[in-house]
Amino acid sequence: MNISHIEHIGIAVNSLEEAIPYYEGMLGLKCYAVEEIADQKVKTAFFMVGQTKIELLESTDPEGPVGKFIEKKGQGIHHLAFAVDNVDKSLNELEEKGVRLIDKNPRKGAEGLNIGFLHPKSTLGVLTEICGEE
Repeated sequence: MNISHIEHIGIAVNSLEEAIPYYEGMLGLKCYAVEEIADQKVKTAFFMVGQTKIELLESTDPEGPVGKFIEKKGQGIHHLAFAVDNVDKSLNELEEKGVRLIDKNPRKGAEGLNIGFLHPKSTLGVLTEICGEE
């Protein structure tokens, strides 16, 4: 597996409508995209900080993964995403090393990237996403 950089940091928020003005007005960042990913029951907003993105996550369903996260832990950092050259190959390699996977096969995520999540019980408590073009 070849990790090239931190692709993004996912932050769960109650409302994009409330969170976007904070990131733009207080931090001076610019939201460049808002997207809904229906199968993940989430709306996202993206900001660039150098080479890394901040992805705000608003649940569209309280029973979705982000909705359950916010109910249990409140707003805050949800996951860390690493860019890899091949998501499928990386998932297979990690599973062979004993990492527990949430996604055994890549699926489509925001911005059209292929994604796969690693279970936090195998990643020292950090929900970890790997993502890439392939």
